[in-house]
Amino acid sequence: MAIQLSDRVQRVKPSPTLAISALAQKLAAEGQDIINLGVGQPDFPTPAHIKEAGIAAITNNNTGYTAVDGIPELKDAIIKKFKRDNQLDYEPDQILVSCGGKQSFSNLCQALLNDGDEVIIPAPYWVSYPDMVLLAGGTPVIVEAGQSNNFKLTAEMLENAITDKTRLFVINSPSNPTGVSYSKQELAALGKVLLKHPDIIVATDDMYELILFGNLDQKEGEQKVFTNILNETPELVDRCVVLNGVSKAYAMTGWRIGYAGGPVELIKGMKKIQGQSTSNPTSISQYAAVEALNGDQTCLRPMLKAFKERHDYVVKALNAIEGVDCLPSDGTFYSFPNVEGLIARVDGVTNDTELAEHLLDKTGVALVPGSAFGLVGHIRLSFATSMENLEQSIERIASL
Repeated sequence: MAIQLSDRVQRVKPSPTLAISALAQKLAAEGQDIINLGVGQPDFPTPAHIKEAGIAAITNNNTGYTAVDGIPELKDAIIKKFKRDNQLDYEPDQILVSCGGKQSFSNLCQALLNDGDEVIIPAPYWVSYPDMVLLAGGTPVIVEAGQSNNFKLTAEMLENAITDKTRLFVINSPSNPTGVSYSKQELAALGKVLLKHPDIIVATDDMYELILFGNLDQKEGEQKVFTNILNETPELVDRCVVLNGVSKAYAMTGWRIGYAGGPVELIKGMKKIQGQSTSNPTSISQYAAVEALNGDQTCLRPMLKAFKERHDYVVKALNAIEGVDCLPSDGTFYSFPNVEGLIARVDGVTNDTELAEHLLDKTGVALVPGSAFGLVGHIRLSFATSMENLEQSIERIASL
């Protein structure tokens, strides 16, 4: 008997970033000389005090089920973090801890969207947004914000994309894949548009909040560099969900802890969805996350300093390659150069996907094509790897 998969799953494509990473690992295991610049995770170990908290959780037998929405200690740490870093006030019933930021956004879509509801997603976007919307029965409305717009949506572009079916607007700043962040003025302008449309829920994905290069110049007591759309338009508080997690800033990708703060009824719906999927996040990881949020934050600075040094090298080196045009990032560990000129001069290559395949086959450099993020003619390069790997990679790309 032939198995017929659901229409739902057939609408969804596999994650291209995970696919590239898996292929790179497979080729390396087979003995090929592969440099993987496709993976979006820090190349640093989880800080020691956070690992010790996880070990202590095991030793203390904190290994059973927890409440679906997270242990009280972690919810309290999240509430304090939101207040300390973002000047946002939440109660425990407004917080949901999930198995990573990916599950947080999936929970939101499943709890909020009905068939045909539209979700405005600026492109380039994190690869999973449109597919999670599709899985929930929604319709992704992709609004391209290209390099000429510094990869950022304007208020006019947002207004033009809104229809009577618009249910959700998603913003990711600093952005995966571009590394750019919205200014206070840009966020306020978007917020002004959204205030005219009270039925639209706003999701701000702040996963890279702490990986902003401006934080390196931060002085004690100064105003935080980071800001999100809720900070700039507080009137959205009753219909804004703030998504975050510990994966990127604390080098905890495998621990799988994300969290969301938002309106009580929406968080309650997201909790219901989670209760019928994964139930609670891993208990051990939750105790480690408490230490990440409450503990010594100086562990972040060496990672951020290294990312900034690598960023500066990568942007300068990429721009020295004929046919490559790379804007600087504000943070994260990604660059998103335009490679249309490079595509034009490489025989047999006609688009960014073919360029990524060519680079992997001919040079052993694994990158993700920009089309995976909704913007053709680009590639995403992760500099969450050693400077030696980056130097070798740039040399190989320049050799085409």
